[in-house]
Amino acid sequence: MEVLLYLIPIALFLGLAGLAAFMWSLKSGQFDDMEGNASRILFEEDMPSPAPKPNDHSKDENKD
Repeated sequence: MEVLLYLIPIALFLGLAGLAAFMWSLKSGQFDDMEGNASRILFEEDMPSPAPKPNDHSKDENKD
């Protein structure tokens, strides 16, 4: 029974440490986008997209 005097505070400390780690992970944004990273690995986006030509925007303005 004397071992409970040691185990109960250790269990409470580990529980509070786990809760503190969970709260820290929530505030750091680790759970913001759960599916984005998992699906982003499936797409190949190694090639940069072509930059828009500066003349394309001026053509749209002339149509109006």
